[in-house]
Amino acid sequence: MADQQQQGGVSMEKIVSLCRRRGFVFPSSEIYGGFAATYDFGPLGFLLKKNIEKVWRAWNVESRDDMVEIEGAIFMHPKVWEASGHVGGFSDLLVEDLVTHKRYRADHLIEDAKILENAGALKVEEVDTIIKEHNLKSPDGNPLSPAKRFNLLVKTHLGPVEDEASVVYLKGESCQNIYVDWKPVLETTHRKLPFGIAQIGKAFRNEITVKNFIFRTREFEQMDVQYFCKPDEADQWYEYWKKNRQDFYTQAMGFSPDDIKWRQHDPDERAFYAKDAWDVQYKFGEIGFQEVEGVHHRGNYDLTQHQKFSGTDLSYFDEASGERFLPYIIECSGGFNRLFLASMFEFYREDGDRKILGFPPKLAPYKAAVFPLLRNKEDLVKKAREVYEGLHKKFMVAWDDRGNIGKRYYSQDEIGTPYCITIDFDTLEKGDVTVRDRDTAAQERVKIEDLEAFIAKKLE
Repeated sequence: MADQQQQGGVSMEKIVSLCRRRGFVFPSSEIYGGFAATYDFGPLGFLLKKNIEKVWRAWNVESRDDMVEIEGAIFMHPKVWEASGHVGGFSDLLVEDLVTHKRYRADHLIEDAKILENAGALKVEEVDTIIKEHNLKSPDGNPLSPAKRFNLLVKTHLGPVEDEASVVYLKGESCQNIYVDWKPVLETTHRKLPFGIAQIGKAFRNEITVKNFIFRTREFEQMDVQYFCKPDEADQWYEYWKKNRQDFYTQAMGFSPDDIKWRQHDPDERAFYAKDAWDVQYKFGEIGFQEVEGVHHRGNYDLTQHQKFSGTDLSYFDEASGERFLPYIIECSGGFNRLFLASMFEFYREDGDRKILGFPPKLAPYKAAVFPLLRNKEDLVKKAREVYEGLHKKFMVAWDDRGNIGKRYYSQDEIGTPYCITIDFDTLEKGDVTVRDRDTAAQERVKIEDLEAFIAKKLE
């Protein structure tokens, strides 16, 4: 768990600096000045990303016998987005600075001005009234235009001719693959209700304004569980999955319960077909509690729409009751970028001059680092390389022979490496090494032949 000092002192600025400096996250196309709201995962970020995915998959798929996983295409038939309602209704309210002509999401301006806490459900006329009554200005202090709707789908063309017949959309949300693959998954796996379909997939949104690093980007990944169940069992499964998500963050990810809270959507905020909806929120330093995942009671709306638009029977036949019906869906949909960012906040702390990412070993990019005590002593370097190469066959292990031993420790602390293994002169005589613990800075001697088992036990 992260300690109390962490949440008291960490800021977005510190996290952004660490991510760039240590190779977790880079601005995309940085040598060209960057490209708004797009980022690349660097070497350490990629390793952390894969470890988070592994934890998510172990919790949601591999440890269960009622879950399968798919990987869906980014391009889908345009009618998918008509059926889902995205073409007609996937929009935010936009206002424009009448002097600079910069455009902003109206709800963000209203929330930032502390007029309302959650302004996402406001209608055009309600936004215009708030702007007038509160004399709301743009961030540059200029008057704002009336609000208008802005569709968030990213439109493009496929094929040799760019015309209306070739219009397609990048996925506005990843879960639509699951809904349109429901029938072939059912037919090929022979599953009985209840069961779920999971997916980690790309999504794209033409966001009006983007801010707070990777918290809100135009390209991102979603981590979805869509759980299909009988209509009369949907309420109990909804409660089950809310509890499951709380346990995922506090048990699987190791987040402090104090950094997690829940927010229920107001009736006029949630989708018209949804019976209920809650956000799991995480405390992102100075920007406060923000959504990382939504848990939604979706009813059978999605299958109903795709059945209607495709003309394909998507119903389920229950052999026990002899009934045929469209299953209800309980959705758990989280943003990967936000989970990644939350992990950086959760496990960052400072101890004097030391900056530490206290990742649980299963999340840490490198499980250990191997050092020769002195880089100019050939026998120490040779033995250290032997130890490194032996461990590297089993774990992600770093090699570090830069500078003095103290600087190496500090460097590995900052990237979250749980254990530093130093080969010294006693190693050459006795066959053991010094293992330093990142969190306590305590050191112990471990036989070389026991190192693999030592690290493996810490990863359990």
